[in-house]
Amino acid sequence: MSLRKGANVPVRAQAVRVELGRRSGPGIPDADASALLLVGGKVRSDADFVFYNQPAHPSGAVRHEGRRTSAAEVVDVLGVDLARVEPAVETVVLAASADGGTFGQVPGLYIRVLDAGSGAELARFDSEDATVETAFVLGELYRRQGAWKFRAVGQGYSSGLEGLATDYGITVDEPQHTAPAPPADPAPAMPAPPAPPVPAPVRLTKVTLTKQAPSVSLTKQGGTSGALRVNLNWQVRKQFTGWASKLGRATAMHSDLDLDLCALYELRDGRKGVVQALGNAFGALHQPPYIHLDGDDRTGASAAGENMTINLDHKADFRRILVFVTIYEGARSFADLHATVTLHLQHGAPVDFSLDDCAVPSTVCALALLTNEGGDLVVRRESRFLVPQRGVSPQRTIDQAYGWGMNWTPGRK
Repeated sequence: MSLRKGANVPVRAQAVRVELGRRSGPGIPDADASALLLVGGKVRSDADFVFYNQPAHPSGAVRHEGRRTSAAEVVDVLGVDLARVEPAVETVVLAASADGGTFGQVPGLYIRVLDAGSGAELARFDSEDATVETAFVLGELYRRQGAWKFRAVGQGYSSGLEGLATDYGITVDEPQHTAPAPPADPAPAMPAPPAPPVPAPVRLTKVTLTKQAPSVSLTKQGGTSGALRVNLNWQVRKQFTGWASKLGRATAMHSDLDLDLCALYELRDGRKGVVQALGNAFGALHQPPYIHLDGDDRTGASAAGENMTINLDHKADFRRILVFVTIYEGARSFADLHATVTLHLQHGAPVDFSLDDCAVPSTVCALALLTNEGGDLVVRRESRFLVPQRGVSPQRTIDQAYGWGMNWTPGRK
């Protein structure tokens, strides 16, 4: 159902998927989705702000589920489980922020609300009057007499994500200016009572790797210790035609697509190995290799995607780590599969990038290469699709491409 600005519609679903989309192309600014949970028009704390640096609300009711990218459009996805939204929360604001330009330069900006169960579209609002705004409230989910509704809003901010966030009560991390010291008081003073603890402000910064700027230092992003979580999220299409259609053969991708997030590692002491679900080689976080695969998403239906954690407290023990993904079953190529990789730093800004379009019959893709350069881990975007030769496994193919030099034997889950 297409709505005009200010119109509303009942939402009769227990959980919804919110898509904020826009056309893609050269020179179009990036845009990111976010959500704010409000009580009395304001957030209760910074935890009520869900965005790329804080992708899940503590209640589990709202999640930033990543991004889908294609040659035609880019779509950010938010998941909202309305049944789990706390009773005190009256409104869930659905917004977007532009990076590197204004929304007047972003064509085809829209928001869609879908039934998370059936996939049916419940509401859609197309924004057509943006100009100099760098942040935009596209819509909101709100309670009315015990039921949920969606309203098309279309309200812009020229002060970006920071202005939008602070307007709703978020404390934003920004450069602090040192105040001049007060004049000395010759009279003795009673010691002041201890100040109450101040919650850490929200960090709005992030880094997106591209072909033009493919690498970044984790140290410069604040990633000197703690956990580094590597997340792979992808769009599953039940039917598509890709590279095989050019050869006169149709290829299909089903909901049982099984992608495996993996990592080759080489430690400073010369030990090498692989972390992957195949062969139950899930690794370990607090002992070598200090890399752990959190689980195996075997259906592609999980909003969390595939996740791997790297212990940066032991970054001095790493020589290099190659993060890659293989197709275990459900498809014969990555063609028309749109995936996003995000590196979530425990103590720093996240790093993300989208995979390039795949135009070859590839079943293995190198995602990112982390190398130890003088004690600093440097991340390089690879987005490199490889085509295994007949009888050669995807793992052996990626080993040969990057010169790991391991011996491989057949394995299974």
